[in-house]
Amino acid sequence: MSRMWSHLSEGYGHLCSIYLKLLRTKMEFHTKNPRFPGNLQMSDRQLDEAGENDVNNFFQLTVEMFDYLECELNLFQMVFSSLDMSRSVSVTAAGQCRLAPLIQVILDCSHLYDYTVKLLFKLHSCLPADTLQGHRDRFLEQFRKLKDLFCRSSNLQYFKRLIQIPQLPENPPNFLRASALSEHISPVVVIPAEASSPDSEPITDLVEMDTASQQSMFDNKFDDIFGSSFSNDPFNFNSQNGMNKDDKDRLIEQLYREISALKEELENFKAESHRLGVRLRGQVSELEAELAEQQHLKQQALDDSDFLRTELEELKKQWEDTEKAQRSLTEIERKAQANEQRYTKLKEKYSELVQNHADLLRKNAEVTKQVTVARQAQGDVEREKKELEDSFQRMSEQAQRKTQEQAEVLETLKRELTASKQEQQALQSTLKSSLQSEAERSTKTAGLEQERDTLVVAVAQRNQEVASLQAELQQLKDTLDSEKESSSRTLETLQIQLGEKESREQALQQRLLDEQFALLQCTVQEAEQIVQDSLNRLDDPTHISCTSSADYLLSRTLAASDCIERLQGVHGKYLSNRSDVSSLLPCVALFAHLISDTILQGSATSHMVPMEPADLLSETCKQCGSEALRYLGALKDEASLGGADCTAVRNCLSQISAIGEELRPKGLDVEQEELGDLVDKEMAATSAAVETAVARIEDMLSKSRAGDTGVKLEVNERILGSCTDLMQAIQVLVLASKDLQREIVESGRGAASPKEFYARNSRWTEGLISASKAVGWGATVMVDAADLVVQGKGKFEELMVCSHEIAASTAQLVAASKVKADKDSANLARLRQASRGVNQATAEVVASTKSGKSQIEEKDSMDFSSMTLTQIKRQEMDSQVRVLELENQLQKERQKLGELRKKHYKLAGVAEGWDEDAAE
Repeated sequence: MSRMWSHLSEGYGHLCSIYLKLLRTKMEFHTKNPRFPGNLQMSDRQLDEAGENDVNNFFQLTVEMFDYLECELNLFQMVFSSLDMSRSVSVTAAGQCRLAPLIQVILDCSHLYDYTVKLLFKLHSCLPADTLQGHRDRFLEQFRKLKDLFCRSSNLQYFKRLIQIPQLPENPPNFLRASALSEHISPVVVIPAEASSPDSEPITDLVEMDTASQQSMFDNKFDDIFGSSFSNDPFNFNSQNGMNKDDKDRLIEQLYREISALKEELENFKAESHRLGVRLRGQVSELEAELAEQQHLKQQALDDSDFLRTELEELKKQWEDTEKAQRSLTEIERKAQANEQRYTKLKEKYSELVQNHADLLRKNAEVTKQVTVARQAQGDVEREKKELEDSFQRMSEQAQRKTQEQAEVLETLKRELTASKQEQQALQSTLKSSLQSEAERSTKTAGLEQERDTLVVAVAQRNQEVASLQAELQQLKDTLDSEKESSSRTLETLQIQLGEKESREQALQQRLLDEQFALLQCTVQEAEQIVQDSLNRLDDPTHISCTSSADYLLSRTLAASDCIERLQGVHGKYLSNRSDVSSLLPCVALFAHLISDTILQGSATSHMVPMEPADLLSETCKQCGSEALRYLGALKDEASLGGADCTAVRNCLSQISAIGEELRPKGLDVEQEELGDLVDKEMAATSAAVETAVARIEDMLSKSRAGDTGVKLEVNERILGSCTDLMQAIQVLVLASKDLQREIVESGRGAASPKEFYARNSRWTEGLISASKAVGWGATVMVDAADLVVQGKGKFEELMVCSHEIAASTAQLVAASKVKADKDSANLARLRQASRGVNQATAEVVASTKSGKSQIEEKDSMDFSSMTLTQIKRQEMDSQVRVLELENQLQKERQKLGELRKKHYKLAGVAEGWDEDAAE
């Protein structure tokens, strides 16, 4: 059935086809997932059971929900696209027929959106983010469509009394942050209860009780009037207590009328009660919905408060840990400083001990030297003593020998006693002198022995001092070794702490680098999305209507090239210092925006140029986008970050600039000295053409008044009068443009002549010349068209097209005149006022032309009163044939118009010198 209805392209055929496709998708979904009820209402526990706590099942279930929701959104969009939103379509039968199925679509979409969000959060908790990139992109697209459709549906009067449509959040959920699930609010759709709902029973009982009480009151009143006997049989007229039949009939009729009035009042009361009940039930439903929403918001606020409280506690713990670490770091630094001071003191003490040890070694060397000298002196004394003893022994032996010799001589030489007495006396004197010398020698030997004893005592004292010094030196060495050992242990501890601190600093530095690179990756990813979006828009059919100029494209290309130069410099700085990424991020974002703008402006410019340059420019823009994406991909990857090069992007921009330069208008083929004269000539020719047109219109008006009557005269007078007003408005515009140009030349030329000013601003001058020619030509063509219309030989459409062309030409003249004007100039204000007058006069010409055409057509309307059925059928077939011929002719004329515009652009390019530049 869906395929059958899809063959009908008009009416309800396509809607029925999409609706049947949605039903088929719904049945397939419920067949694959039998745990889901028909209304899709499930709790979170049931949703987990449907996936059987398997991530693969959740992944597949999310894909199926995306397909289901996409079918719902397609029906939604197709229904809205088939409605004319400029009128109140929701109150018409046709509009309500198309909007009725959307109530169930809104219910299903709200549930599918809620389940999709929960499943995506569950998948992000189990799978990496890159794996779910496609799910996120598809969800974002469906989120934007669903939000727009809910917003458009809530404004329709048809839905306001049948369903309460929820509003989606301003921004989509952030699935990369797990805590964002607590911020998610499930959309609640509220449908007011119907009139036959059970809630109306209490009100009905109340109405019945009230009716019963009124009936009992009526019976009591009847008994009071007719007696109690009538309570059993109120219509027994046999015993009437003497009353005649007429009075009873009147009384009965009166009672019937009262009963009818009471019944009507009762019905009104019931209807009013029913309305009140329905309204109260609607209010109760609204209040219940608001209560549910408030409870949900309250629960969400409680969850947020718990989450914030938990985060606050964690932050407090982190702050306490940070303070402890800071205190421990301060204590370690203080100990390190104290140990450093202690080490400095120990080092000074060690230096002092080394100096004292060196002094003691020098003193020990001197004492040893003195002891050696003393020992040498003692050895000399002993040697002298031995020599003296030997000499004394020899003298004693010699004296003994001499005494023996004297005794022998005395015995033999008694005779020579007298002679030898002198010799004896000499010997005695000699003996005495030797004795004296021996005494002196003994005295000297005693002094030497005493001196030896003194030296021995001094040597012993020196040995004791050396031993004490050596003991003190050994003690100092032991103390120094212990101090060295303790200092080495303290130094090792400090080095370990310093190493830990350096490792923590390195870890923090690495973490900072990772976070900054992650920030760079996020920025580059956003830049890739911007460039990719511009490339996607190139294939969008709605982008074909966008146009741009080559000058603006060149300005965008120049800005992008400058941004690339800055980006290269900042990229080099970032490679040398990875800890600072603040200057690279804005350059990357600006690069993406400028490249995207250049691509879009290049594509828009290609819509206004011939086929070959348009294709070349479009391909170059696509290549530029591809190279930009490749460069951004290299920036995003840490391995290829250092080798990222944007030379290819710069080359593409250079090609775009070259193509844009070729597409720029090259000016008129005249000498610069002739530009000033040519401006004056063209402005004068335009004024003359307008004045000639005014004169011709007045002549045509006088001829029409002389030769035409009735409706034709009225139409001609209205059209020619509006044309005269338009020409007068153009004259005012031309005069205002001349005054403004004169002011611009006087204010901008300085000491130069006007011709030199026109030559220096040749581009602006050529624009004035072109605009003036267009105005003069438009005025002449419009007068010719008006002449043919007045004579009955022309077409009203030609006159309307000429009016539009004149409006466009005058707009060009205004734009060319005010481009160099001061914004506060009085002549510029006059020019703008004159431009508005031209636009108003153009609108009057078009309006009068349309009015005259409708009058002429009404006059020539056909009379079908005398035609037979066969003739009417024949005329109908001829009209259908004529319609088809006109549609075919319209299509051909549109193609011809496109070809003419291309040819016009090509000829304008030849006139401006584009072909010459291409040949160069």
